[in-house]
Amino acid sequence: MNDETNDPQTVGSPATEAGPLDPPDAGTPAEAIKRERDDLFDRLLRKTAEFDNFRKRVDRDRKDMIEWAAAEVLNDVLAIADDFDRALAADAPPEAQQYKAGLELIQRQLADLLKKRGVTVLEALGADFDPHFHQAVAYEEVAGARDGEVVAVLAKGYKLGDRLLRPAIVKVAKAS
Repeated sequence: MNDETNDPQTVGSPATEAGPLDPPDAGTPAEAIKRERDDLFDRLLRKTAEFDNFRKRVDRDRKDMIEWAAAEVLNDVLAIADDFDRALAADAPPEAQQYKAGLELIQRQLADLLKKRGVTVLEALGADFDPHFHQAVAYEEVAGARDGEVVAVLAKGYKLGDRLLRPAIVKVAKAS
């Protein structure tokens, strides 16, 4: 009865039968269970981190989509603001001054609405030309102006937070 296959020390030992929980160097069953527990805990932490990253990415994408939609609407509103600017810049006869005052009131309300929504006007006049914020449509020699200085703003530029809604359309000084 000294058969090796029936020897209680060799049957089911890690060296002869390695089960899913018992790798060849598993040691005691308690150690194998602890390793499996640690492995499952590590996997849980990784899945939790992956889910947290997924949630943050979805929140960021949702915020970007809302900003994009708001920017589209605000660009349409900016065209109306430009029309008010042009209307108020025109000379009005004395009998139209009440209408002009009404237009000024509406323009202020529109400017307040844009400000409330986080839209800011780019200050371009006197600044150095920056192609990221300005669109040059003309260059001209201007006495007393630096080369590349914005000397006239033909249409205001706007930003929504850090995002450029529309560049300022400007006239730039050139060297003589």
